[in-house]
Amino acid sequence: MFNARIAGIASYAPDDILDNEMLSKMVDTNDEWIMTRVGIKERRILKKEETGSSYLGIQAVNKLLESTGTKPEEVDLLICATSNPDYRFPSTGSIIAHNCGLKSAYAYDIQAACAGFLVALQDAAGYVRSGMRKKVVVVAAEKMSSMVDYTDRKTCPLFGDASGAMLIEPTTENVGIIDGVFHIDGEGLEHLLMKGGGSVHPATHATVDANEHYIFQDGRSVYKHAVTNMLESSLDVARRNNLTMETVDWFIPHQANMRIIEAVADRAGIAQEKVLVNIEHYGNTSAASIPLCIDEYKAQIKKGDRMILTAFGAGFTWGAMYVIWDL
Repeated sequence: MFNARIAGIASYAPDDILDNEMLSKMVDTNDEWIMTRVGIKERRILKKEETGSSYLGIQAVNKLLESTGTKPEEVDLLICATSNPDYRFPSTGSIIAHNCGLKSAYAYDIQAACAGFLVALQDAAGYVRSGMRKKVVVVAAEKMSSMVDYTDRKTCPLFGDASGAMLIEPTTENVGIIDGVFHIDGEGLEHLLMKGGGSVHPATHATVDANEHYIFQDGRSVYKHAVTNMLESSLDVARRNNLTMETVDWFIPHQANMRIIEAVADRAGIAQEKVLVNIEHYGNTSAASIPLCIDEYKAQIKKGDRMILTAFGAGFTWGAMYVIWDL
């Protein structure tokens, strides 16, 4: 039986920066208020006209193929994690695959909010372990600015645009995606959602006037559940694999809020130097945040390092994954 190794990683963030000083001219906020509450200094915004999440994903996937020496026709499958699809249909994955020349690959989207990349990795690992696919690209592409209300001081400082991608391949070594635990609790619906635009509340003048096509978030409820659930799932996957926080080399949480990251790491007893963080410069990029963060720190991560990845998002959906690095 094969294991599923991570054979490459790449990410992309747009050049345009929206920092806290610029944001303070758009809405009643300031740098101190934002940094104290969420730890974000700036975020990247995709301003190129007539582009959506697929544009971000295309950049990351092309970088991934080039850096790994992978020919587009060698890819069997592309899984795209996004909460910001270009269109209701077709899938954003199909657009990315077409523009990257993946002519032999099937492609589809998954929607697991901020936990989407980990869920897609779990899917990819299943395909590779079973022998159904040999080269799988997992990409998270999130134009979060497309769903942000820049008059809402509670949510507009949080989010940025980015993408990240990994190449998953079979191996007979005990490395790669070793284990994952995932959970969902539909009671989280009312606390984090976009109310308008779906089949329950299709787009109308009334939904637009009510600002229902932007992110709605009950911050206190999300904070409480995120800390508890990311902590418990991380400890669970560690126990299942006979790990302790001393034997884990790196802890990579979803970059949602610096206070959440600090609370989870503190309660888990993880040394601060093991926690990888880049939220200050990118904000919350939803499903793209974990690969974006790993790619930034990849020069520090060694072959054989043991990593725990964890994420929490709307749904509520959350989980954690144990990975042994092989690059």
